Amino acid sequence: MRAVYSSGAPKPAGHYEQAWAHGDFVYISGQLPIDPATGDRITSTIEEQTRRVLENVAAVAQAAGTEINRIIKTTVYVADIGLWDRVDKVYGEFFGEHKPARAVVPTRELHYGFQVEIEAVAVLPSPAQ
Repeated sequence: MRAVYSSGAPKPAGHYEQAWAHGDFVYISGQLPIDPATGDRITSTIEEQTRRVLENVAAVAQAAGTEINRIIKTTVYVADIGLWDRVDKVYGEFFGEHKPARAVVPTRELHYGFQVEIEAVAVLPSPAQ
């Protein structure tokens, strides 16, 4: 088991790692729309928040040694289910033809007033791949 850290995603603000790699998998902690370069909280449109969250997920996946087309499961937390169509549009553009298994969890509020958070599970490539 190894902890995974990427400077391309926000530093953990609590008692957790960005991800853990274990066996064939990497478990990516929920990512929020925070710009890792500046620490700025992205609180503009849901589209911009979703894009930033997915970029953070991708950065952690890359640091673990995998990529977005090897993400097999996501959980998407959205503060207002009425925003779902807009989140799903950005999500679909980001993943393209790749379609990870997914759960969508409507919540009342997310940390710092954000509207979206995404966690993911990815498969690590085997040494022969």
